Amino acid sequence: MHKDCRACFNIQAEKLIKKHIYRWNDANTIRYRFEDFLNKSESKNLLAPEIARQLNNYVKEYTDAEDLYADEKKAYNRMILEMYESMLDSVKKSSDPFRTALFYALSGNIIDFGPPRDFNVSEVFNNVIKINLSIDHSEILKEELKKANVVLYLGDNAGEIVTDRLFIKTIRHSNMYYAVRGNNILNDVTIEDAYTVKMDRVARVISNGYDAPSTLLDKCSPEFLEVYHSADVIISKGQGNLEGLINVKDKKIFFLLMVKCHVMAELTGAQEGDIIVWYNRFNHEF
Repeated sequence: MHKDCRACFNIQAEKLIKKHIYRWNDANTIRYRFEDFLNKSESKNLLAPEIARQLNNYVKEYTDAEDLYADEKKAYNRMILEMYESMLDSVKKSSDPFRTALFYALSGNIIDFGPPRDFNVSEVFNNVIKINLSIDHSEILKEELKKANVVLYLGDNAGEIVTDRLFIKTIRHSNMYYAVRGNNILNDVTIEDAYTVKMDRVARVISNGYDAPSTLLDKCSPEFLEVYHSADVIISKGQGNLEGLINVKDKKIFFLLMVKCHVMAELTGAQEGDIIVWYNRFNHEF
């Protein structure tokens, strides 16, 4: 964990406590346990997604909620689904359908209840054609997809998954897999979200077998890893997946995301708030 991540996690903790915990003693117990966990994490060099997972599990212990963001996930899936036909029409009319669908998928990445930042979905989608990529390896992605026998698309957040479906429909690859989280964590996508938005119509839906907001290969299921190792191209959505896979060199991975904090900005060479399509074969050492 980067030293500057602690402040962000403390904000996330307070948001979750305020949302779900009503007893003063329970709230303080969660704060104490999480602070102790953060202190111990510094020596274990845990990744941020593992820490987010633990925070969510602490809060779950004091609630009856299996999914801490169930209402938000349903609301955003519904909201973006209502925009789907309009987005699809824009893609069909575009002179470059691939790039337009890609921009919608990137715009969807703003929907995130983890980082302490506000977002306005309608404003972003209305300005999708104005997106400026500070790192743009999209043409390489387009060419690699043409050559790939197997493509694995790593999902990120609910709501955003609808824009993933639009992009995957536009790609039209015959052997596309879409991976979701192994269980509820933050507002990340699960099997339920995938079937809600009918992702199964455009890709084979699989679970990665673990409930961190990332793809942590040492924790993923054998079934997921079989697909992962067979994939010729991996499309990785969101900052959480980037955090888990940033040092992977032996697979062709394209990271699609908005850079949501200065820590990841430093790692990518972009600026906080930038939107990027980044091919991992161009990574420098971290």
